[in-house]
Amino acid sequence: MNPRLLQLAVFAQVSACFTSIYLVQPVLPILQAEFGVSLPQAAQSVSVVILGVALSTLFFGRLADTVPVKPLIAAGGIVVAGAGLACAGVHSMPLFLSLRFLQGLFIPALTTCLAAYLARTLPVARLNTVMGAYVSATVVGGLGGRLLGGWIHPPLHWRVAFVTSSTLVLGTTLIALLVLPPEQRPPQSSATDSGYLNLLCSPRLLGLFFLGFGSLFVFGATFNYLPYYLSAPPFALSTSAITTIYFTYLLGVVVAPASSQLSNRHGNGATMLLGATAMALGLIITRLPWLPLVVFGLALLCSGFFALHAAAVGAMNRSLSENRGRANSLYILLYYLGGSSGITAMGWAWQHAAWDGVLLTALAMLLPLAAVALWEWRNEWPNEGPGRKGG
Repeated sequence: MNPRLLQLAVFAQVSACFTSIYLVQPVLPILQAEFGVSLPQAAQSVSVVILGVALSTLFFGRLADTVPVKPLIAAGGIVVAGAGLACAGVHSMPLFLSLRFLQGLFIPALTTCLAAYLARTLPVARLNTVMGAYVSATVVGGLGGRLLGGWIHPPLHWRVAFVTSSTLVLGTTLIALLVLPPEQRPPQSSATDSGYLNLLCSPRLLGLFFLGFGSLFVFGATFNYLPYYLSAPPFALSTSAITTIYFTYLLGVVVAPASSQLSNRHGNGATMLLGATAMALGLIITRLPWLPLVVFGLALLCSGFFALHAAAVGAMNRSLSENRGRANSLYILLYYLGGSSGITAMGWAWQHAAWDGVLLTALAMLLPLAAVALWEWRNEWPNEGPGRKGG
């Protein structure tokens, strides 16, 4: 098996999968007008996908431990792509949202199951390299979806963007199935359902789960309402111009691996606290009515988010010697629940106070995140955790 070919296949599949999540984010005002719905209803076209991912992550995580993974990946690719193609042709918002929710339910069949396959198949040294491609692909895929929806295809042709995204998902899924080597029969897990309860009873892990929840609550929702903010005076930007600003998202490709080096030197807690501070400062700067400063603020927000997120995942996995799969499933569950909750909460905030409401809601969430990061920094213990105590 060619390691680089495997790394490329993983990167391509995860990138294509993540384009489906954020495909409509730059064109929410267009969806609102075309379907004749309110702003919060249009925003649900993103939040229902995230909610679907959150609800099915634990299910697919357990399934991947008990049955061969390749059929699950194939099923995920077919359903995600098929629902995306159907989205391109519907004219009913309830049906559109139902199809988006279906996409979300089966995205973990591609992402969570692929991660489980890699963890079960690859030696540790190669796993770290391939999973690095996996994390970078989530960044590139998130940006790619936004570019497809609002830049590569003209915004009014958002339906064509769904066709393109679905074709990419089908193609990369086929490549992954061909490149991934035959898997051995999944080992019987010795962990029981009580493993979830033990993990949730750990104050430290609860704090790290909350960091995942809160970070996407702020980051995902802020970018969700960015088109409304920048399309209004004093900026009055076009959809294409707004979509170009999403290139700040690419900072995650650099910041995520760099933050691991920072964590190794100064601790995960320090990195998380720095990330939360950068997010808050970036948000405040976006309030200034000068576009270059807004872009700079968004760059700070992105950098802080990826530093915080990467450090929280690192702290969680380093604190455990068992139940890592379940811990990661719980983290992902709460991470995406945070994204869905943030979009809903900030939709209400936008209706009442526009961008100021979004900023105040985000800053209110960042305060407890910074407190948890500070607690982690002061109480960090790298060689101890509930997994090492049988949790």
